[in-house]
Amino acid sequence: MPSRRRAHPAGDLQEAIKDTAWRQIAQFGAPALSLRAIARELHITAPAIYNYYPRRDDLVTALIVDAYTSFGDSQLAARDAVPAGDLLERMMAIGAAYRQWALAFPERYQLIFGTPIPGYVAPVQQIMPAGARSLAPLVGTVEALRAAGRLRAGAFPRVSPGHKAEFEAWKRYTGDTDGLSLSVSMLIWSRVHGLVSLEIGGQLPPFGPAGDALYRYELDSLSRQFFTEA
Repeated sequence: MPSRRRAHPAGDLQEAIKDTAWRQIAQFGAPALSLRAIARELHITAPAIYNYYPRRDDLVTALIVDAYTSFGDSQLAARDAVPAGDLLERMMAIGAAYRQWALAFPERYQLIFGTPIPGYVAPVQQIMPAGARSLAPLVGTVEALRAAGRLRAGAFPRVSPGHKAEFEAWKRYTGDTDGLSLSVSMLIWSRVHGLVSLEIGGQLPPFGPAGDALYRYELDSLSRQFFTEA
């Protein structure tokens, strides 16, 4: 008996492909992502997917951009929920939102910040705008604190000459940010990223049932280390 094919409006089909891809990633991991398996689950032909994503890597890129966009929306919403003049509270809100989003969307978090997919090379020009936008609330808030004379990082290591071009590229997306602010932002990100990644992986030291207390302690420590009160 011939297999039944399900009709999907064009826009709905594109979203259905991505939704199915996320389910596959959650069940089998990103390296196992398969366009043919998605087609089978959706009861459509493989060429119907190829119209949208000719290669698996094209779908992976679309998922990464969507993940960064979702993450960026969360960071921007957290920042903007706090008055612009309360910079330290903005920092705390951005930090808390980072963990909340990661725990709510672990597959998305792992795809953009976790182990690379073997053989996949991310197209920087496609991904960089969404990636930079997602970190812009953090970078912008650190820069505002620096401009207000409240950044405490006098002995911070300077960017090595070989990486200055990368920092200039970031500035094209995050605005005219001082190099020190961008450097401090990257260190803050790396420290919260470490705790969140351990928690998602079930490897967090036992400082509370879900890591809340330890994470809050780290946010407070970062605030005391790098910033002064108004």
